[in-house]
Amino acid sequence: MEARGALGDEAPQRGESRSGTRRLPVWLLGLIPLALIAIAVGTFAGLGAPGLGERPGPPAEELVVERTVLRPGEIQLTVRNDGPDAVQVAQVAVNDAYTDFSAGSGEVSRLAAEKFTIPYDWVEGEAYEIFLLTSTGGTVEHGIDVAVETPQNDLGFFGLMALLGLYVGVIPVTIGMLWLPFVRRIPKAGLRFLMALTVGLLAFLALDATLEGLEVVREESGAPQAFGGTALVFVGAGLAYLALAAVESHLEARQERARAGGASGAHLALLVAVGIGLHNLGEGLAIGSAYAVGALALGAFLVIGFAIHNTTEGLAIVAPTAGTRLSLRRLVTFGLIAGAPAIVGAWIGAAAFNPSVAALLIGAGAGAIVRVIQQLTPSIRDGLGRALHPASVGGIVSGMAILYVTGLLLSA
Repeated sequence: MEARGALGDEAPQRGESRSGTRRLPVWLLGLIPLALIAIAVGTFAGLGAPGLGERPGPPAEELVVERTVLRPGEIQLTVRNDGPDAVQVAQVAVNDAYTDFSAGSGEVSRLAAEKFTIPYDWVEGEAYEIFLLTSTGGTVEHGIDVAVETPQNDLGFFGLMALLGLYVGVIPVTIGMLWLPFVRRIPKAGLRFLMALTVGLLAFLALDATLEGLEVVREESGAPQAFGGTALVFVGAGLAYLALAAVESHLEARQERARAGGASGAHLALLVAVGIGLHNLGEGLAIGSAYAVGALALGAFLVIGFAIHNTTEGLAIVAPTAGTRLSLRRLVTFGLIAGAPAIVGAWIGAAAFNPSVAALLIGAGAGAIVRVIQQLTPSIRDGLGRALHPASVGGIVSGMAILYVTGLLLSA
């Protein structure tokens, strides 16, 4: 057999094809489509974007009032442009009487926000109707049902919000975690029932969070839709679900599983605490925004209702740890993870409540809870591997019923 020493019989070198020509680098192959689309877009723009000139007819003017602040002798409105065209506000009327106002420029660019300050001697407890008249003759209506001075966002106010968040989140969750000794002494069948009860609690929280997020950004409420509106709730849910799944996989890589086919008790408790914490963030937003607009009675009812409502969340955290020895420090950490976000939510709601941000955060709470439910499901299976057996169904229904009944306090 002859030796293959001829130049033509040698294997092609790296970067060369079998025909002997050099191949293009991988990075250049990935760059070529990007360069071509950039050239196409540049050409389209250079030709003056044919077919995309100014729209016929009047401009589309869509302004929404995001925030109302009442100070002695003045009304402040934060207005956002939710439409495609810039809007010039020409006049402002309060209760059908034109009045002076001041703003940066009076023109609100697309997606931008402008603060309008209206000097007006409003009377506490009265209702007011405000009209913003644009330069094209369009009007934007905004109602104030009950005029109450907006609390000052000073250090004392934020201290109050922290205290309310503590009452709503940390204290009730900690009280609920005192069920741990009881959870550790019940038989396995009773523990499966409690785990199913936890699933029911979380399922109700996920549903409640989704509905609350949709309520925040519904079009009738005047919330801006240009940033996504109701889609932000589901975007937040999806992002939180994926983020929690990524965190979970990272934790799995660093610790051994204590249960076959499922996560350890401490791992499950951590996931439950994270999901509940994101939900309590939304509750804090509701409380903070209620106090920020001066709805003190509503804020007080929310604090009482959420406090009773959240006591059962402590049970949801300790239920997976029945067979796991946990230090007091770790239990305190879980309680803070679940309860402390209520304080952060109250601060955000009091300082700069924004419907779009609130919808995203509330949706994140719902998505995180769905992921936690998925992780809890193996722990409610019976000896035959069934997840939906009579005891688990009874636990799920009981959990949902408990939160439904305690939630009635919020509308009492």
